[in-house]
Amino acid sequence: MPAETYRIEVFADISQNIHDVVDVGYTQASAKYVEVRLYFLNGDFTPQQLDQIATTLLADPVTEQYTILPTTTTHNYAPPPDHYIDIAFLPGVTDPVAENLSRRIQQLGYGSVQWTATGKRYLLYGALHEPQLHDLAGRIFSNPVIQGYRINAPIIPSPAGDAGASDQVEIVPIVGADDATLITISQQRRLALNLSEMQAVRLYYESEGRNPTDLELEMIAQTWSEHCVHKTFRAPIHYRGPDGEHTINGLLKTYIRAATEKLNKPWLRSVFVDNAGIIAFDEHHDLAFKVETHNHPSAIEPFGGANTGVGGVIRDVLGVSARPIANTDVLCFGPPDAEQLPEGVLHPVQIAAGVVHGIEDYGNKMGIPTVNGAVLYDDGYTANPLVFCGCLGILPHGSHPTTPQVGDYIIVLGGRTGRDGLRGATFSSMEMDAQTGTVAGSSVQIGHPINEKQVQEVILRARDEKLYHAITDCGAGGLSSAVGEMTEGIGGYVQLKEVPLKYDGLQPWEIWLSEAQERMVMAVPPENWPRLQEICEGQDVEAVKIGHFEASGRLRIDYGERTVGDISLEFLHDGLPLCPLEAVYEPPQIEETAPADIDPHDALLKLLAHPNIRNKEDIVRRYDHEVQGGIAVKPFGGVAHSGHNDGAVIVPQVVQNEETPAGVVLSAGICPQYPDPYAMAWAAVDEAVRNAVAVGADPERIALLDNFCWGNPNLPDRLGSLVRCAEGCYDAALAYGAPFISGKDSLNNEYADSEGQRHAIPGTLLISAVSIVPDVTRTTTSDLKQAGDYLYAIGLTREELGGSHYGLVTGAQYATSPQPNPDALMTLKALHAAIRDGLVRACHDCSEGGWAVTLAEMCIGGGLGAEFDLCAIPAEGGLSDTARAFAESLTRFVVEVHPEDAPRFEAQMQGVPFARVGQVTQTPALKLRLGLGDIEFPLAQLADAWGVADRLPQTPVRPTAKPQPAPAVKKAPRVLILHANGTNRDHDAAIACRLAGGEPEIVHINQLRKGERRFSDYHMLVVPGGFSYGDDLGAGRLWALDLRHDFADDMAAFVAAGKPVIGICNGFQTLVKSGLLPGDDLSGKVTLTYNQSRRFECRWVYLAPNPNSPSLFTKGLEDMLIACPVAHGEGRLMVADEATREALWQRNLPSLTYVNPDGSPAAYPANPNGSVDGIAALSNQAGNVFGLMPHPENHIFPWQHPRHHRGEAGNMGLVLFTNGVRQA
Repeated sequence: MPAETYRIEVFADISQNIHDVVDVGYTQASAKYVEVRLYFLNGDFTPQQLDQIATTLLADPVTEQYTILPTTTTHNYAPPPDHYIDIAFLPGVTDPVAENLSRRIQQLGYGSVQWTATGKRYLLYGALHEPQLHDLAGRIFSNPVIQGYRINAPIIPSPAGDAGASDQVEIVPIVGADDATLITISQQRRLALNLSEMQAVRLYYESEGRNPTDLELEMIAQTWSEHCVHKTFRAPIHYRGPDGEHTINGLLKTYIRAATEKLNKPWLRSVFVDNAGIIAFDEHHDLAFKVETHNHPSAIEPFGGANTGVGGVIRDVLGVSARPIANTDVLCFGPPDAEQLPEGVLHPVQIAAGVVHGIEDYGNKMGIPTVNGAVLYDDGYTANPLVFCGCLGILPHGSHPTTPQVGDYIIVLGGRTGRDGLRGATFSSMEMDAQTGTVAGSSVQIGHPINEKQVQEVILRARDEKLYHAITDCGAGGLSSAVGEMTEGIGGYVQLKEVPLKYDGLQPWEIWLSEAQERMVMAVPPENWPRLQEICEGQDVEAVKIGHFEASGRLRIDYGERTVGDISLEFLHDGLPLCPLEAVYEPPQIEETAPADIDPHDALLKLLAHPNIRNKEDIVRRYDHEVQGGIAVKPFGGVAHSGHNDGAVIVPQVVQNEETPAGVVLSAGICPQYPDPYAMAWAAVDEAVRNAVAVGADPERIALLDNFCWGNPNLPDRLGSLVRCAEGCYDAALAYGAPFISGKDSLNNEYADSEGQRHAIPGTLLISAVSIVPDVTRTTTSDLKQAGDYLYAIGLTREELGGSHYGLVTGAQYATSPQPNPDALMTLKALHAAIRDGLVRACHDCSEGGWAVTLAEMCIGGGLGAEFDLCAIPAEGGLSDTARAFAESLTRFVVEVHPEDAPRFEAQMQGVPFARVGQVTQTPALKLRLGLGDIEFPLAQLADAWGVADRLPQTPVRPTAKPQPAPAVKKAPRVLILHANGTNRDHDAAIACRLAGGEPEIVHINQLRKGERRFSDYHMLVVPGGFSYGDDLGAGRLWALDLRHDFADDMAAFVAAGKPVIGICNGFQTLVKSGLLPGDDLSGKVTLTYNQSRRFECRWVYLAPNPNSPSLFTKGLEDMLIACPVAHGEGRLMVADEATREALWQRNLPSLTYVNPDGSPAAYPANPNGSVDGIAALSNQAGNVFGLMPHPENHIFPWQHPRHHRGEAGNMGLVLFTNGVRQA
């Protein structure tokens, strides 16, 4: 009997979940929609088994309902929709939810499953015509690159098929081909090789006496691609500019690397030779930093492009044996109000939404805080968005091996191989056009962050046990590049039949080039292979031996018995001909125009509302910046967490226990609006460096990364401006004493529309800075602290309005943009010394919008006013009032100093331009003095323009209770910290338990299954936060199944013995869905579901203990509030009915509630998820099982408090762990 396919539809109350369609100009239609989740199951199931699958795995019993139907019929919804659209992934696209669903059905024995798939149905309400429906289906609700759709008819996905491959190999006729044929071959195969390069390939194979296989030719193209080998930056360039002409022997060698070599800093560890740049952190640890771009993929599939961009740069850091500890992101989009779009281009709103969600999804699930970045908008990015993804890691000094040995095994571990990402390196090296989304769809990779999270665990254990001789990530070019690079200088053999595949039909060249995600390659000695296999098995990571290293100087690739590749590694890596390039630079001719009739008052409000300057909270709070507990200077600070800071300060977990730990500073500079590329480079370096120094970084320990995003380098004017920019990088790096340690270029960022018209991005340089702050307690934030403090202006202001944001909002044109400041380092050193000595209470760099915007942001953050005399600022030459307020000259800061510290501060600043020009006021207004008179802005008006009018100063926090010391115990109780695939706050919890007096051990659930560990051996259990199994079937649901089905007796005994159990965030969700909370007859009647805001939220909250709660964790805390962050998307506590709600309170099971700072009941955002009655935590009746959504483990040190720079302390979450350990 053939297997049947069923569809399970899951949906919440339709009447309560109707949303407006976000129309970005495609349909011109007004409509509403309801989203329904679709699950397709093919196999042999009984009706009872299908019902078990739906209730156990798919639908929330409190908030959702479901139907089970054949795939050809539809459910009768109430109210009935006017239309509906079904969406599903195309065959072969990675679908982690379906993978988990199949695995769990098999594990539970609910029938015989052949394959599963997922999709969505959008019920539409409104009068819509056929073209509008197609626009909604293909542009709003789906992306045809990875998804298919049907309108008013059920969609039926097609299975990918069983794993297998094809041995089809094509011989490409290169030998004897004329030049025209060579170019045709390159174009038809999308090799992105020019004639000179194709001729070199022809010459090589003539010497080999044969034609290449398709695998060999594709491998050469990937290895020689602009993306992989950076041939423009290596090529000789004949340059003509205003100062004459000369030949440049490679931009990288002449400018970027040359600056680093000339500076020769002793704390550099590894630069320009590995997957990431490495510098010293302290005596025992090094830092690895890398920033990548994922521009073209993000243009055609924003979520997948950004998602895998994050995944790729994380693997770069793992590829130098480092643990990732922070992510950064800088995003450049077209204007959100764009109306006319080139053909085939997604709307900037869609691109931005997909990119932000992709970054959120990967970084949050990996448990890596996204701590720093920027978002810019410009017409030039409409067709070519820029997505910069960065990752910082830490590794023990000397722990990264880089030399494979003859006889080592070539090991691939992580994800399986499919067609996703084919030709990604060459795709990223080409221009885009109207057909790019259709032709290059297979170049988009699909991410699976939970797989990468477990790969990370394997790598770090293998590193510490010294199991490998070399490691690299499988990124652009796939195995072709990874194995090709590792075998350089030695040789290797690969058997492609050993590579695990996602589905059948892959040809050998596709296996070899696929950029399928979450894969790493190691060189492993044969004697270490069994131990590595053991570690991989324990983390549910697939690892296979696909070959070995050999002393042949060649790379041999077989598929079964057939040789599909055999190439000289010397030719592969050194055979690329470097073609001379022509570059011409002509300075832009700018005709100055007077601004429209606008006064400074209106100009400042317009500037604050400009999307480049306006508050970015709606994006930033979707990123978990608190995981790992290391963020000492956060993205937002101030009295109401509404002011933004200039850089991020991170304390790695390896030093968090130190009394005054050192920190790492991350910052960025990007100024594409300035017309002169040389000045733009200086400005970007200055911005990155001053942002770092503004939060406390030592300017003599700053390293830089460069990311050039440019147009077509084969056009002399494009290349000329790139040369000019590289020259600026060199001069600025030397002036600031900051070496480059790594970088990346992304060229050909141009779009040719259907009529052949070219759209180039603005030449864009991102400078990322990484630095050291010796003591995180001597760092600064931007919010004003206290009325009566003095305000100082640091740095010279000039009549420099060219490219300024003032010009953008007024329509004025100015010729002179901010010019280089050769004396910047002196100013930066003096300011750092003042911060280090504790003399600076607040500091904010002067950037977009000039002094006026800087002061407005400081007032908003501090909830205070200021008076500032712009006529008294240090200046060079005569200044107009416009320049005094809005010029963007470099190396400038506003600094707040207490009057008692003013003499010391002023002595410290001698020799640099500074002046005391104002003071902080209690009156909530900003008063600026200009030559034309005083201008005053009410604080509420500034906050409204900036987008935070609802978050001005809050009522002071209720005083904290006296901190409770760790319990005095003869022997520390053993604490089991449970780990499942995807949990990411286990180390955070371990640090908290150790501080509280416990002896924590992180135990993977597989260790319990194998009997290597037992619940009964521990005195306390922590179920930590994260995304267990990706939360693919609902937050905590699959982990709850583990506890309920595999360890029901163990858990029951543990709880019955009265041992403390705490579940945090994902752990709370797990305890609720396993039935352990609230317990007894209330289990199954309470749930944690999607936040009311329908998005992930990361923010700090206050929690009030219930004095009548039976919980041992909150005992004795009645008189205090607990402050700690939340970071979740499914934290809204809901109850089945009013009777359940009443029963919870009658039994006093709600242990903590979200409150305002004064302890009063809270609404959003203080209640961040919309939980009923503000419930943040529950206890069981016995009081020993406790769960909460917030993260007390991320407030266990004073410097973690979001307002510790304002002198606030206490309210720490550590007290919950102290109580738990005391009772263990």
